[in-house]
Amino acid sequence: MYLVKSPLVLKWYYPQLLWNKPRNEKTIYLTFDDGPIPIVTPFVLKTLAVYQAKGTFFCIGDNIQKYPKEFSEVVKSGHSIGNHTFNHLNGWKTDDETYIANAQKAQELTQTNLFRPPYGRIKKSQIKRLRAEGWMAEGEREQSEMGRQKSEVGNQFTRSQSQPSNADQYLQTSNPSLNLKPPTFYLPPSTQALQIVMWDVLSGDFDTNLSPEKCYQNVIKTTQNGSIIVFHDSLKAFARLQYALPRVMKHFSERGFKFESLRL
Repeated sequence: MYLVKSPLVLKWYYPQLLWNKPRNEKTIYLTFDDGPIPIVTPFVLKTLAVYQAKGTFFCIGDNIQKYPKEFSEVVKSGHSIGNHTFNHLNGWKTDDETYIANAQKAQELTQTNLFRPPYGRIKKSQIKRLRAEGWMAEGEREQSEMGRQKSEVGNQFTRSQSQPSNADQYLQTSNPSLNLKPPTFYLPPSTQALQIVMWDVLSGDFDTNLSPEKCYQNVIKTTQNGSIIVFHDSLKAFARLQYALPRVMKHFSERGFKFESLRL
């Protein structure tokens, strides 16, 4: 049992989570959970490229280790990366210590400030713990950023070439008054701002009882400006994803929508 459209009561109960982006522009946000894997992830990348679109990939740490080539292609294509835990844990069924440790293990690979709980199931205590570990919600960044940046500058972390370049942009844009040159260090995962991302449209592509056409209809009937849409780059979802994704993108591009990735 699942809901295609996220109900208002959930948004009310979890106001600290991101459910959709502003509704004032014709922009939608395609997100892809559970990858990367061969065949399916490359299909998604090729489909996005047709429309010069950017998406957000919430990756499982274990899959990143198994399929580094596919993960590298996602990164090189300029899409956003999100943390989806290392082993796709259900937060409701997992104790907090195990859940946080698993998310942190994935963070070592994803190096991101975006997190999506598998199944959309996360306890409030886990949200609190994730933020307490050093990942801060977007709205809290401004109050503490100056002090943290000064501390990081003083520590002068050495950044290897393999570290993600978005740390440069993060430091330069988050507080221009510091007048920093491109830094020679990177922000460790534990000091990045954290946004826990949910959705307002669930395609249902993971449902093997759902027809590909119904999956497509789920999306076009419920999507609006600022919608965050969930697809899955997984073998289980591929039959419905392969049918629905190109049609969804054609439908909305013909109506003047843009497809952008989620970024803080």
